[in-house]
Amino acid sequence: MSDPFNNPTPQFGTAEYAGKPGSDRCRFCQQPIAGRYYRTNDAMTCPACAEKMRRELAMDTHAAYVRALAAGIGAAVVGLIGYALIAILLQGWVISYMSIGVGWIVGTAMMKASNGTGGRRYQITAALLTYAAVSMAAVPIWIHLADERKEQRQTQQQQLRQEQRQLENGSPEQAPEPAPRAARPQMSLSEIGTWLGRLALLGLASPFLQLSDSPGWGAMGLLILFFGMRIAWKMTQGRPLQIFGPFDSSPQPSR
Repeated sequence: MSDPFNNPTPQFGTAEYAGKPGSDRCRFCQQPIAGRYYRTNDAMTCPACAEKMRRELAMDTHAAYVRALAAGIGAAVVGLIGYALIAILLQGWVISYMSIGVGWIVGTAMMKASNGTGGRRYQITAALLTYAAVSMAAVPIWIHLADERKEQRQTQQQQLRQEQRQLENGSPEQAPEPAPRAARPQMSLSEIGTWLGRLALLGLASPFLQLSDSPGWGAMGLLILFFGMRIAWKMTQGRPLQIFGPFDSSPQPSR
């Protein structure tokens, strides 16, 4: 089913013939058109609907942008979590193609929240949120991998201690005594803030850090990330809306 809002190209290949007086109807409210009418892209529109669309759809208000920003941030958080979970479940393999999905989620959420209103600031916001979501997904992945390595090191150390006890005592294997845990030093609020800031900067720089570690995979990841940002950019450019008229629905009688 065609959408007259998203098809601004005139249909020159389709002929439209003048109908009987009173047979023309508004494409949106389906009310008969008598007298004057407008053209919204390629759709016949009554004056009331044309004025309503001018007033509601074409206006870029501060409230619309705030709604789009809030929805975009929420979508970026969802995309970040989904990206990280998929990478963790696949044993550390970072699926860069998820960047395209994140861009689509962010763009869709922003356009729905703004009721189809878009523009340059929406595009910039969507692209930045897509980049932030994809790059910051590296942080939970790093934390998960670090915990796994820590558990592996602890297991290896326990096995080494058991083998040393067996060699020294020549006795059957005994359950190892738990090592006393050292008290962790408490961090102040300023230290926590500094640590979180550094972690955020590392996350935002993760696509370029991956490029330095593995040039081939890093370049591919950056390219796919660019495609994801491009999708978010295109989706938030706004709904094309062109209103022409007024026109007369019936020819004037000749005198």
